[in-house]
Formats: sequence, C-alpha cells, structure tokens
Amino acid sequence: PMGATEPQWVLMATGRSPTNIAVIKYWGKRDEALILPVNDSISVTLDPDHLSATTTVAASPSFPSDRMWLNGKEIALSGGRFQSCLREIRKRARDVEDEKKGIKIKKEDWEKLHVHIASYNNFPTAAGLASSAAGLACLVFTLGKLMNVNEDYGELSSIARQGSGSACRSIYGGFVKWCMGKNDDGSDSMAVQLVDESHWDDLVIIIAVVSSKQKETSSTSGMRDTVETSPLLQYRAQTVVPSRILKMEDAIKNRDFESFARIISLVEKWNHSEGTPQVAYTFDAGPNAVLIARNRKTATLLLQRLLYTFPPQENDLDSYMLGDKSILSDAGLQSIADVEALPAPPEMKAPNQKFKGDVSYFICSRPGAGPKVLTDESHALIDSATGLAKGV
Repeated sequence: PMGATEPQWVLMATGRSPTNIAVIKYWGKRDEALILPVNDSISVTLDPDHLSATTTVAASPSFPSDRMWLNGKEIALSGGRFQSCLREIRKRARDVEDEKKGIKIKKEDWEKLHVHIASYNNFPTAAGLASSAAGLACLVFTLGKLMNVNEDYGELSSIARQGSGSACRSIYGGFVKWCMGKNDDGSDSMAVQLVDESHWDDLVIIIAVVSSKQKETSSTSGMRDTVETSPLLQYRAQTVVPSRILKMEDAIKNRDFESFARIISLVEKWNHSEGTPQVAYTFDAGPNAVLIARNRKTATLLLQRLLYTFPPQENDLDSYMLGDKSILSDAGLQSIADVEALPAPPEMKAPNQKFKGDVSYFICSRPGAGPKVLTDESHALIDSATGLAKGV
C-alpha cells in the first residue's frame, strides 16, 4: 500500500497519430453503441507533419480522477466513447516497470490508477477534417503504450473504432481499409493496411479549407438521419460500395490513377481538356474539398489554377498555404505579384471568375505514416512534476 511518506510519481507516454481522408466513405452505422458501419470504407492517411493529433497520457496514484484537456481546454471525459476506449485499454493493460523512476505497476493496479490526458490537434477540430479520427486513434495508441498493451494494430483499431468510427483507419499509414465485419459484437470490424505510405508516394494532396468553423451537422447525427430517412443508403451499402471497394483496391495496388480518379469522380473541365484525369477530388464530412494530384508536377499546375480562381483575401501568401509550403515555389509562386500575374487557365470559358475569400487557406500534404511514440520529453503536453496539462 502507498504510505503517506512515499514520494508520488507520474508515469507518462506521448504519441502522435495522423488523420485520414476517405476515398470510399463510411456513412451510416448498423450499431450505434459499438460504432459498426453499414459498409466497408477506404482512406488515405495524411502526413502527420501536416495534420495530426499529439496526445500525452499520464498515470499517478496522486490523481483523484480521470481528466482530459483538448487544445489547452479541459473537457468532460464522461462521454461514452472516451469511456469505451479507456475501459478496453485498461482491460488489456499489463505489468509496467520503469527502472529509472523506480516505478512498478502490476496489471491489476491499472483498474485503480487514474489518468490525465492532454491532446493537441495541429489543425481545426470538427471542421470536417477528421480531427476525431486522429484524436481517438492517438488516445488509444498512446494509452496502449503507457499501459504496455500487447495487442496487434488490428485489435487497437477495433478499440479506436469505439471512440470514433474513422479513427480505426488512423492506426495505420498509407492506404487503409476498414472492414465492416459481420459479427454482432464488432470483433471483426477493424482496419487493415492495404499498402504503406511508400507504395504510392508521388501523390500530392491539397485540401481547400472553406471554413474552419465547427460544421453545422455532426457526422454522428448526419449519419443517423440518413440511415433513418434514405432508401438509397441501403442500396449504396449493399450494391454500389462492394464493387467500388474491389475496384479501388486494384487501382491503389496498381497505382492506376485513371481508375482511382474515376472512382472518386473528376475535377471536370481540366481533366476533360487534358483527355486523361490529372486530379481526383473528394469531400470530408464538412465543406472542405480534398484534391489528389497524380504527381508533384500536376500539383503545381493544379495550385496555379486554384490560386488564380481563389486568390488570398489578405495579401499574405505564407499563411494561405499550410503543410508543405514548398509547393508554392515549385509552382513559381513566391509573392502576391506572382499570383496576380497568373494567366487564366486555357480550359476556362469565362476567365474572369475569381472568388476572393471563398477559401480560408490551403493545406498541402501527401500519403503519410501511422502513429508513433514521441520519446523526446519536450513533446509531452503534460508537466511531469504536476501531472497537469502544460500552460493550464
């Protein structure tokens, strides 16, 4: 038993997890509590340097309760989804020994130890950029590290799914498939990696962030509405998606951009005028457009078209492009003057259409890796002396 004189310790782990963008969407649950989908889905994991969640989890006998901070603000941990993730990881916890700190934790002790969680997204939360996917994948991954959980990534993805459906796909890098599974208990509803991030690494992904405000309809209630009101949803799930999944898996395996783009649908005029698809596009659950270019050269041509049509509202190019900013100089765009000097794209019929202010900013990214542990203490979001979120 802990005597009053024993020094209190804090054990911590920090992890970083990527977000993902679905190219075949998950939309609709067959089980709300377990978060079981009505169809398979496929996504690409984005480079965590550009879009990710970082989470520190800490455990200490001095913590009277579980607490969580998101982007510096304390939030309630009472939600069922957080509780599911905590419960499932605690169930699988094992003995932990930290010789340097002289800490020994028996696996049965984890049931009694409270945790503090601090998480930070390097992009707008709930604007439709799958922030819950990165956040809950990161929570499960990092808790698993803290508690020495031995489960494989498939099992971890199944736990992350109970926090946020799309989070199960953020347990892996590259292209990932969430297999809907058949079992009522959800034991076979988990993610598998189709290919890793190096397989198709010349893709460039540009996201047009239309608004970073919270979206008006949450994915949870939007899906519920669709399941309850749309006869087409069952048709999509049972008839349309299964054949698309197979075609998409082939396209990814063979790096067949034409098929990949046609399955998603097209950036019509330009693709049409070039005779072969240059860019594929999709949307997240918010209003933001996600554009996938077949290679860097194409991405620079795409960027010239985007900035011609959507010039920055403020005369500041640097804050208009986040993520991989080097794409700007690759496209010959060093200054606002370069943007103003862009010629109208030849395929444009009405060349004077410009929409200043319609896009808040762009993010340039690429296929990226799965979650990883950050061992450098400076990345921790919790102060090991106090056990509280830094800067709080």
